[in-house]
Amino acid sequence: MNHIAIDLGGRKSQVCVRGAEGELKLQRKHDTRDLGLFLEGQPKSRVILESSAEAFKVADAAVAAGHEVRVVPASLAKALGVGARGTKTDERDARALSEMSCRMEVLPTVHIPAPRTRELRSTCTAREALVSSRTQLINSVRGYCRTQLVQLPAGPAQTFPFRVRKMLGMRREGMPAMIGRLVVAIEALNVQIAAADKELEGIAQQDAICQRLITVPGVGPVTAVRYRAALDETERFKDAHKVEAYLGLTPGENSSSERMQRTGITKAGPSQVRWTLVQAAWCLWRTRPQDPNVLWAVNVAERRGRRVAIVALARKLSGILFAMWRDGTNYDAHHNSQKHQA
Repeated sequence: MNHIAIDLGGRKSQVCVRGAEGELKLQRKHDTRDLGLFLEGQPKSRVILESSAEAFKVADAAVAAGHEVRVVPASLAKALGVGARGTKTDERDARALSEMSCRMEVLPTVHIPAPRTRELRSTCTAREALVSSRTQLINSVRGYCRTQLVQLPAGPAQTFPFRVRKMLGMRREGMPAMIGRLVVAIEALNVQIAAADKELEGIAQQDAICQRLITVPGVGPVTAVRYRAALDETERFKDAHKVEAYLGLTPGENSSSERMQRTGITKAGPSQVRWTLVQAAWCLWRTRPQDPNVLWAVNVAERRGRRVAIVALARKLSGILFAMWRDGTNYDAHHNSQKHQA
């Protein structure tokens, strides 16, 4: 079996092909868009890619051509010789990856999500970009209002433009043109965010897994779709504890020799999923005070404080969602509470 290492680039990619014994067969630049055609013309090989924006699309083409694919994590690429001794070129990196492929039968690899899962992630990321832009604009307007000693009434982001116009319009100077442009942009973003929310609701309604996850109080379409897109498939994880660790909701540790120290949560994995789970935990806390899982979190709050309790509840929710998805069941607060205590 040949070994094909590809150092991916936006326009051009460096390809290095070695034989089964490690002999160099081909090394050249190739158009990234045409890598699929190149791979179709190669005999069955092991294709090695470093994780990047283009990696999964090229991996799909390699799998379709009948190749064995390995996507190496960028964090481990240096350990495999990429950029060794401070010298990094596309040619050297491709040769290093192909050489390590010949030497190592088992290579560390990242999970390659299904195309549908990648589409869900992109949809969620696009919505988050809109929300982030709106937040920055709102903060800019709030900052100006503070410099003018104008206190804006509290309210949701959807009514923010109205409140700004009302409060600044009461001044003799009125609302400056620069702030007016920001307010108009916020209004436009509100429309687009509402459309994105509606799109996610439609996706969740048509997806059986998301519909099951939404039966958990506090979990809405955004959280369900984000969670589904992050995990992709339950078979990847041995149990709920592995999912909690993957999402960065488990405590870290900084121990050495006789010193034993536990730290806060690791915050590893997709941060947006972790954020949505924390928001779901807050919603559950506020709307279902008699839920057994909330009562459990209240006991944690009495000992560790409410913020720690909410994160603990988010961690518990991540495990419950995983178990429901894996077992094909809907939410049963008492069942999950008893199972957790057992």
